[in-house]
Amino acid sequence: MRLHHPDGTRVHLAYGTNVHPAEDVDGLLAQLDRYGRRVREHLGVATLGLGLWLPARAAAALAADPAGTDRLRSALRAAGLEVVTLNAFPYAAFHAPRVKHAVYRPDWSTPERLAYTLDCAAVLTRLLPDDADRGSISTLPLGWRAGWDRTRHRAAEDALHRLTDGLRALADRTGRVVRVGLEPEPGCVLETSTDAVARLGGLDAEHLGVCLDLCHVATEFEDPAAAVERVRDAGIPVVKVQVSAALHAADPTVARTALSAFAEDRFLHQVRERAGRRDAAVVRRDDLPDALGADGLPAVGPWRVHVHVPVHHEPEPPLTSTRDALLRGLAAVLGSPAALTDHLEVETYTWSVLPDHLRPADDDGLVAGLAAELAWTRDRLADLAVAPSTLEHA
Repeated sequence: MRLHHPDGTRVHLAYGTNVHPAEDVDGLLAQLDRYGRRVREHLGVATLGLGLWLPARAAAALAADPAGTDRLRSALRAAGLEVVTLNAFPYAAFHAPRVKHAVYRPDWSTPERLAYTLDCAAVLTRLLPDDADRGSISTLPLGWRAGWDRTRHRAAEDALHRLTDGLRALADRTGRVVRVGLEPEPGCVLETSTDAVARLGGLDAEHLGVCLDLCHVATEFEDPAAAVERVRDAGIPVVKVQVSAALHAADPTVARTALSAFAEDRFLHQVRERAGRRDAAVVRRDDLPDALGADGLPAVGPWRVHVHVPVHHEPEPPLTSTRDALLRGLAAVLGSPAALTDHLEVETYTWSVLPDHLRPADDDGLVAGLAAELAWTRDRLADLAVAPSTLEHA
């Protein structure tokens, strides 16, 4: 959806298509009518944005075939869909039976990650609507922290400089600017906004910045307004915001049975506990089963769990979500006189692994759920005076 900020900025709201399994171009094309068009019609809008996940194989194929990319763009237009942002965090096989730490490979110390991201950028310049101001790509926060040493970090820094050179050359060649946002995530080299400021200072702010995933921010018990202020004051642009909420257990002992229903085999669900006062240190486990196990977290303070719960409703007690933090994050980037970002992506990729009573039974249920998330987000943005124009409805 296209929304408008009071300062005149066009704000794009999309949903992330990494919720749908696809590994090749045919799979991407099939998604457009099966899901995207139907979500748009459910919402009753003329144009719906997709935060398109391009698996590496599809990105390479499209980058080598401009005519194929143009066909994808035409198919998007025919379905009333558009793409201004790509999700290039997962490289491939995001819907394998077990993903876990594999989602962080290849990381930014490898040439494969650089090549993949430049392929995505080349494709995006051809997918962008003619009137789009620019494109954005979200990517992993360098890599998983375990085993990350000076050698790998120097390789990653070199890769980011090469990425900047490539993005600048692409803009010169096509006239389209694409920015890449590194997305801090629990357990990674860049876990928090503080890490991002420490590691990313001095990089080319015209082409590189951060993608703030509000589920990740909340999981680390960061204050979202402070996180936004921190990166802004460091001169790092907020390239993109992922509209998402984490799972919250005020008393993890009472919530133990409810929490265990969210432990599953595909994705990693990092857990953080703030043990004590509001300013107390955060203690960590890398996955929900680890936190619940015999050597798990002490459970003397509240837990936040990296589960992207649907944003439009609260989990059943004794669990809640971090939706309040999500709202504070949206207010921080779009509630002031000047918009601090123009790309928003609702990212609830965990629909397929939610507990049985929350999981959609079929395509109709998933379409309805995605539309409800987008509608809820649109309405909350309207509270900030960021709203569709009268021309944006079907």
